Amino acid sequence: MNTGSDRGTQGSAAESAAESEVGSEVESAAGDATQQTTEEAPHVSKAPAFIKSRRTLHLSWQVGVFVVGLAVIGAGIAMLVLPGPGWVAIFAGLAIWATEFAWAHMVLRWTKRKVTEAAQKALDPKVRRRNIILTGVGLVIAGALVGFYLWKYGLTLPWHLKDQ
Repeated sequence: MNTGSDRGTQGSAAESAAESEVGSEVESAAGDATQQTTEEAPHVSKAPAFIKSRRTLHLSWQVGVFVVGLAVIGAGIAMLVLPGPGWVAIFAGLAIWATEFAWAHMVLRWTKRKVTEAAQKALDPKVRRRNIILTGVGLVIAGALVGFYLWKYGLTLPWHLKDQ
Protein backbone atom coordinates (compact mmCIF):
# COMPACT_ATOMS: atom_id res chain seq x y z
CA MET A 1 0.00 0.00 0.00
CA ASN A 2 1.11 3.51 -0.64
CA THR A 3 1.55 5.49 2.56
CA GLY A 4 1.13 8.83 0.80
CA SER A 5 4.41 10.19 2.11
CA ASP A 6 5.36 11.56 -1.31
CA ARG A 7 2.08 13.46 -1.68
CA GLY A 8 0.78 16.62 -0.16
CA THR A 9 -1.16 16.54 3.11
CA GLN A 10 -4.46 17.60 1.51
CA GLY A 11 -5.18 14.45 -0.50
CA SER A 12 -3.52 11.88 1.75
CA ALA A 13 -6.40 11.51 4.23
CA ALA A 14 -8.99 10.91 1.52
CA GLU A 15 -6.68 8.57 -0.35
CA SER A 16 -5.82 6.56 2.74
CA ALA A 17 -9.55 6.22 3.51
CA ALA A 18 -10.14 4.96 -0.03
CA GLU A 19 -7.22 2.56 0.26
CA SER A 20 -8.52 1.24 3.57
CA GLU A 21 -11.92 0.61 1.96
CA VAL A 22 -10.27 -1.30 -0.87
CA GLY A 23 -8.18 -3.21 1.65
CA SER A 24 -11.24 -4.16 3.68
CA GLU A 25 -13.00 -5.31 0.50
CA VAL A 26 -10.02 -7.50 -0.36
CA GLU A 27 -9.98 -8.90 3.18
CA SER A 28 -13.74 -9.49 2.95
CA ALA A 29 -13.32 -11.32 -0.36
CA ALA A 30 -10.51 -13.37 1.14
CA GLY A 31 -12.75 -14.23 4.10
CA ASP A 32 -15.52 -15.30 1.72
CA ALA A 33 -13.05 -17.48 -0.20
CA THR A 34 -11.89 -19.05 3.07
CA GLN A 35 -15.50 -19.69 4.05
CA GLN A 36 -16.22 -21.29 0.67
CA THR A 37 -13.18 -23.54 0.90
CA THR A 38 -14.23 -24.70 4.36
CA GLU A 39 -17.69 -25.31 2.95
CA GLU A 40 -16.19 -27.24 0.04
CA ALA A 41 -14.00 -29.33 2.36
CA PRO A 42 -13.99 -33.06 1.59
CA HIS A 43 -16.90 -34.98 3.03
CA VAL A 44 -16.11 -36.90 6.19
CA SER A 45 -18.03 -39.96 7.31
CA LYS A 46 -20.18 -39.49 10.41
CA ALA A 47 -19.53 -43.05 11.55
CA PRO A 48 -18.03 -43.50 15.03
CA ALA A 49 -14.22 -43.72 15.22
CA PHE A 50 -14.14 -47.43 16.13
CA ILE A 51 -16.17 -48.21 13.01
CA LYS A 52 -13.97 -46.08 10.76
CA SER A 53 -10.85 -47.76 12.12
CA ARG A 54 -11.81 -51.16 10.63
CA ARG A 55 -12.36 -51.26 6.87
CA THR A 56 -14.85 -54.15 6.78
CA LEU A 57 -16.88 -52.67 9.62
CA HIS A 58 -16.91 -49.27 7.93
CA LEU A 59 -17.97 -50.81 4.61
CA SER A 60 -20.82 -52.68 6.31
CA TRP A 61 -21.78 -49.44 8.07
CA GLN A 62 -21.98 -47.67 4.71
CA VAL A 63 -24.06 -50.50 3.23
CA GLY A 64 -26.43 -50.26 6.21
CA VAL A 65 -26.75 -46.48 5.82
CA PHE A 66 -27.40 -46.92 2.10
CA VAL A 67 -30.11 -49.54 2.71
CA VAL A 68 -31.83 -47.46 5.42
CA GLY A 69 -31.71 -44.33 3.23
CA LEU A 70 -33.03 -46.29 0.26
CA ALA A 71 -35.92 -47.64 2.36
CA VAL A 72 -36.84 -44.14 3.54
CA ILE A 73 -36.65 -42.74 0.01
CA GLY A 74 -38.72 -45.67 -1.30
CA ALA A 75 -41.35 -45.01 1.36
CA GLY A 76 -41.30 -41.33 0.38
CA ILE A 77 -41.86 -42.18 -3.28
CA ALA A 78 -44.77 -44.42 -2.28
CA MET A 79 -46.18 -41.59 -0.17
CA LEU A 80 -46.24 -39.31 -3.20
CA VAL A 81 -49.29 -41.26 -4.39
CA LEU A 82 -50.44 -42.56 -1.00
CA PRO A 83 -51.33 -40.47 2.04
CA GLY A 84 -48.29 -39.21 3.87
CA PRO A 85 -45.46 -36.69 3.73
CA GLY A 86 -43.73 -38.00 0.62
CA TRP A 87 -41.29 -35.16 -0.06
CA VAL A 88 -40.32 -34.93 3.60
CA ALA A 89 -39.46 -38.64 3.61
CA ILE A 90 -37.47 -38.32 0.38
CA PHE A 91 -35.42 -35.45 1.80
CA ALA A 92 -34.97 -37.36 5.07
CA GLY A 93 -33.60 -40.36 3.15
CA LEU A 94 -31.27 -38.06 1.25
CA ALA A 95 -30.10 -36.59 4.58
CA ILE A 96 -29.43 -40.11 5.85
CA TRP A 97 -27.32 -40.82 2.76
CA ALA A 98 -25.53 -37.47 3.18
CA THR A 99 -24.08 -38.65 6.50
CA GLU A 100 -21.88 -41.13 4.63
CA PHE A 101 -21.72 -40.24 0.94
CA ALA A 102 -20.22 -37.05 -0.51
CA TRP A 103 -22.42 -37.16 -3.61
CA ALA A 104 -25.57 -37.24 -1.48
CA HIS A 105 -24.22 -34.37 0.61
CA MET A 106 -23.73 -32.30 -2.56
CA VAL A 107 -27.21 -33.20 -3.85
CA LEU A 108 -28.77 -32.30 -0.51
CA ARG A 109 -26.96 -28.94 -0.47
CA TRP A 110 -28.09 -28.23 -4.06
CA THR A 111 -31.67 -29.17 -3.14
CA LYS A 112 -31.65 -26.90 -0.09
CA ARG A 113 -30.40 -24.03 -2.23
CA LYS A 114 -33.09 -24.60 -4.87
CA VAL A 115 -35.86 -24.85 -2.25
CA THR A 116 -34.67 -21.60 -0.67
CA GLU A 117 -34.62 -19.90 -4.07
CA ALA A 118 -38.14 -21.16 -4.82
CA ALA A 119 -39.38 -19.92 -1.45
CA GLN A 120 -37.87 -16.49 -2.08
CA LYS A 121 -39.40 -16.40 -5.56
CA ALA A 122 -42.80 -17.38 -4.16
CA LEU A 123 -42.65 -14.40 -1.79
CA ASP A 124 -42.13 -12.01 -4.70
CA PRO A 125 -45.29 -9.83 -4.97
CA LYS A 126 -45.45 -10.15 -8.77
CA VAL A 127 -45.29 -13.96 -8.61
CA ARG A 128 -47.86 -14.09 -5.81
CA ARG A 129 -50.23 -11.83 -7.76
CA ARG A 130 -49.81 -14.02 -10.87
CA ASN A 131 -50.47 -17.19 -8.86
CA ILE A 132 -53.58 -15.71 -7.26
CA ILE A 133 -54.90 -14.61 -10.67
CA LEU A 134 -54.22 -18.03 -12.21
CA THR A 135 -55.90 -19.77 -9.26
CA GLY A 136 -58.93 -17.49 -9.56
CA VAL A 137 -59.23 -18.11 -13.32
CA GLY A 138 -58.90 -21.87 -12.73
CA LEU A 139 -61.64 -21.80 -10.08
CA VAL A 140 -63.94 -19.81 -12.38
CA ILE A 141 -63.39 -22.32 -15.22
CA ALA A 142 -63.94 -25.29 -12.88
CA GLY A 143 -67.11 -23.65 -11.51
CA ALA A 144 -68.39 -23.03 -15.03
CA LEU A 145 -67.77 -26.69 -15.97
CA VAL A 146 -69.54 -27.96 -12.83
CA GLY A 147 -72.42 -25.54 -13.45
CA PHE A 148 -72.76 -26.69 -17.06
CA TYR A 149 -72.74 -30.35 -15.99
CA LEU A 150 -75.42 -29.72 -13.34
CA TRP A 151 -77.52 -27.73 -15.81
CA LYS A 152 -77.25 -30.44 -18.48
CA TYR A 153 -77.51 -33.64 -16.37
CA GLY A 154 -78.56 -32.63 -12.86
CA LEU A 155 -77.13 -34.53 -9.88
CA THR A 156 -76.71 -37.76 -11.85
CA LEU A 157 -73.24 -39.25 -11.62
CA PRO A 158 -71.38 -39.60 -14.95
CA TRP A 159 -71.24 -43.42 -14.83
CA HIS A 160 -75.04 -43.61 -14.37
CA LEU A 161 -75.85 -41.53 -17.45
CA LYS A 162 -77.80 -43.17 -20.21
CA ASP A 163 -77.02 -42.32 -23.83
CA GLN A 164 -78.50 -38.89 -24.34
